[in-house]
Amino acid sequence: MAVAAALVALRAAARECQLAAPSFSDEQTAQGLAITDELRAHFLPPAQAASTLLQLPAELLSVILFQLGTRDLARLAATCLLLCRDAPTPLPPPRAIGPVETELRRRAGARGLDVGSSLPEGATSWVACLLKRDRRDAQMREVPLAVGHEHSMFLNKGGRLLTCGSDRIDFASLLGHAVGPDADPTVCRTIGPPTPVPSMQGRRIVSVATSDEHCLALSADGEVYSWGDGAYGALGHGDHANRTVPCKIESLRRIERIAAGSSWRSAAVDEKGRLFTWGRAIFFDVDENEDEAPTEFEGPCGLGYELDAEAEYQATPKWVDALSQDRVVGVALGEGFTLAVTDAGAVFSFGFSRDGALRLGSSESEVLPRRIEALAQTRQRFIAVAAGDCHALALTEEGELYGWGYEEANGHGREERTPQRVAALIGQHIKLVYAQCYASCAVTEKGELLTWGESSAEDKLGHEEPQATPTQVAGLSGVAIAAVAICGTHTLVADADGVVWTFGRCQALGLGALGPADGAAVTTPTPIPTLRVRVLNSP
Repeated sequence: MAVAAALVALRAAARECQLAAPSFSDEQTAQGLAITDELRAHFLPPAQAASTLLQLPAELLSVILFQLGTRDLARLAATCLLLCRDAPTPLPPPRAIGPVETELRRRAGARGLDVGSSLPEGATSWVACLLKRDRRDAQMREVPLAVGHEHSMFLNKGGRLLTCGSDRIDFASLLGHAVGPDADPTVCRTIGPPTPVPSMQGRRIVSVATSDEHCLALSADGEVYSWGDGAYGALGHGDHANRTVPCKIESLRRIERIAAGSSWRSAAVDEKGRLFTWGRAIFFDVDENEDEAPTEFEGPCGLGYELDAEAEYQATPKWVDALSQDRVVGVALGEGFTLAVTDAGAVFSFGFSRDGALRLGSSESEVLPRRIEALAQTRQRFIAVAAGDCHALALTEEGELYGWGYEEANGHGREERTPQRVAALIGQHIKLVYAQCYASCAVTEKGELLTWGESSAEDKLGHEEPQATPTQVAGLSGVAIAAVAICGTHTLVADADGVVWTFGRCQALGLGALGPADGAAVTTPTPIPTLRVRVLNSP
């Protein structure tokens, strides 16, 4: 009887605590957690009262957690309350912080990320928020797929670089494979299936980027390699020479993000959040009118700093010191313009804007970075940006997507001079966004792929008909998407298991003998046999 009465009293006390929990102070919350731990110790056998991990000294426990990936930390938090010890109360202490949260905060601090002292509105768990942010940050940094007009790049699960497609050796080799001395430079070289780049063997690559002219690869130790067309110093080696194989950019160290854009430009962000750019400095555009002579326009090309009046390029990476007070966490290169997003959630634009705000989203052409006020006025925190030839996209922390620029791929189906929320996506939570040329795509929290863009190349979008606004790719229904790369000719998609699906119109689909004949298109998403790439999924 005494045991039954004790259990009834314990259950009643638990109900009272549950009802009063919202009013608990930090000190009372800590006391409640301590009492819970004491009860657990009473009811469990001594060997199970605490896990083996918790019997270790705190210093040794921190070393163990330091070695774990985000997914393993998430599993610990989900299965071991003693390690998690999570409560929706503000900092600083006396709120008790568990080992998992301590390690996640250490990682954020080491990366210079501002965690803040209060939970986002609607959130109830510090551990969940920190896990989500850590995983999202890694997703933005580690890019396993990239595509150009006639070539594709992949990173397999071991971090090995593979390429496929076609190129002209006399123009610039984008495949990264050495060219023999007897090779005919006028002949188009083709590699059908994804093939490892020999010179990169033994190096673990974590991110790739490409334009139609040149390629970049980022190693796990923060080194950047470039190859392709060296015009305007786009390869970052201080000259204009082409490279047929990847060559390390000696002036870059501890890099975490890379971007390669049209108009022979490149960008990189280091571990301190400093943005470096190089390549073409002056952008030219021509307005061809049937009734009038062509009109030429000239403006800055989106490097973000002043150069000598006659300088047409920057041949080595240079720091954009106008953003020295900000920590850059994302960068996108459009045709003659650049977007940068900071850890504080602000979006900056700079470069050429022939038609007012159509490209930059804020004003006329800008040499130096300028914050886009239309996005600032939303009071949203932005986490990612994407840019095509004449349009741009910005993604908020809450999964809302804003687009602007010409109508082909801004998501609105009409021209927008300033950023506007994409109406077709209201009610959906977007976690990833990509753009290139006149095409765009987004991935929802559920892993659904949405594409839209140029109507003349619907096969690359996975639809039978043109789509001016975001539309789900029916051929990938039921497939959880984790990464995407899109350009003017074809699209690559990696699912949650690392399987790569491909569709579009070119020889760079990676299907080898299964690929399309010249001029044909693969309109249904088709998996590439035997290839698996590294993808980062939500924990």
